Amino acid sequence: MAESTRPSGGLEGYGALVTGGGTGIGRACAAALAADGAAVTICGRTEASLVDALGRIEPLIGHGGSVRYVLCDVTNEEQVREAVAKAAEANGGRLNACVANAGGGGGMGPYHVLDTEEFTRVLQLNVVGTMLSIKHTIPYMVEAGGGSFVGMSSIAGHQTHPYFGAYTAGKAGIEAMMRNAADEFGRSKVRFNAIRPGFIATEMMSAVPRDSRTYASYLERTPMQDVGQPEDVGALARFLIGPESRWITGTAINIDGGHHLRSGPDFSEFIAPAYGDEVMKGNRPK
Repeated sequence: MAESTRPSGGLEGYGALVTGGGTGIGRACAAALAADGAAVTICGRTEASLVDALGRIEPLIGHGGSVRYVLCDVTNEEQVREAVAKAAEANGGRLNACVANAGGGGGMGPYHVLDTEEFTRVLQLNVVGTMLSIKHTIPYMVEAGGGSFVGMSSIAGHQTHPYFGAYTAGKAGIEAMMRNAADEFGRSKVRFNAIRPGFIATEMMSAVPRDSRTYASYLERTPMQDVGQPEDVGALARFLIGPESRWITGTAINIDGGHHLRSGPDFSEFIAPAYGDEVMKGNRPK
């Protein structure tokens, strides 16, 4: 198949913040934006990852784009406020876009054995972290006369994923915020959309062995019989940020090779050893 010949550029003059930009999907989103001319600021909690990301993104920069980083924990409001201000400062005080990619899971298991503190932590990271990103980028985008905010959901935000705990609730919460914010700020020309990645070959998903039953279940339930790459998501984020998507807001887009047409993955082989057969009794997929 011939490679895409989509014209490059188109984001010259854009200022963008990408949270969780040090690895995987976040790094790919930042690279796609900077390649087309945006002044991109990535943020995250681990400086070593952010420095590494800069080294990987810089050779891809085009059309006058740029990239820089700032340390930020998205659950800390003051740090989010500062990261947003620095992202705008890097573009002459103007911020046009945000990809709220920072998030994650943890504490997997059946609901009756979930740790409440861990459940709350995951919700804080995904839901509150995204809310704070919305809260502090909105004034800049309204002042700029419009903008685009992309929330990173997941296939798990709308399709059942047994044993994923707070992750499913957190991603569904992100989608709800995108819809509401799109309605609230549409008159200000600020757009809000969510991306729903399926299995993407990132550092996080490397924990699923390629010879495992769980990995096989992903392929079996994906019509295109493969897994996605971070660059696939980066390309979609770039589209949603750019002017080509000016009439798209309040929606969630699947990027999963068709996995959403079937059922969620089978993670029972990871859950049973952690909790024991008694806990899994009646829950194990047939």
